[in-house]
Amino acid sequence: MEDIASILAEGDDMGRERVVQDAAARGLAVDVVERPRAGSLEEAAATLGISPADIVKSLVVKRHDGTFLFALIPGDRQISWKKLRAVVGVNRLQLPDAGQAFEATGYERGTITPLGARGSWPVFADASIVGRRVALGAGEHGWSAWVDADALIAAFGATVADISD
Repeated sequence: MEDIASILAEGDDMGRERVVQDAAARGLAVDVVERPRAGSLEEAAATLGISPADIVKSLVVKRHDGTFLFALIPGDRQISWKKLRAVVGVNRLQLPDAGQAFEATGYERGTITPLGARGSWPVFADASIVGRRVALGAGEHGWSAWVDADALIAAFGATVADISD
């Protein structure tokens, strides 16, 4: 596995451009906005003037076979491993370490999004985001991507289910 610092040093930190390009290729309208760097999801929500529920965490999840998936979870909720395992149809899932998450997506934690990610991993969206306009990672720290959740779900053919508590 490549070292995150060496990848970033090679100029592969063009995260928000990858987000915008992928969204355009999918016909998905996305507004990428700069915001002050935040130390937490709650802080990011405050800087955007929204509630934590309006920020969607894009979690990269590792399967037992070494493949990955994305779980889109509202910021005021936690992933339900039991529910997600049932929907995916597996007995074991886990969060990869930061290096594995970066290698799988090309994004650092706190910036992860399925848009422009290195892998074409399946997307599972919590049912509570349906019908909302949400902010999510934009591939770089200090940036957020605003998107219609329904359009995002459609653009990825995401599975929508109750996967959070």
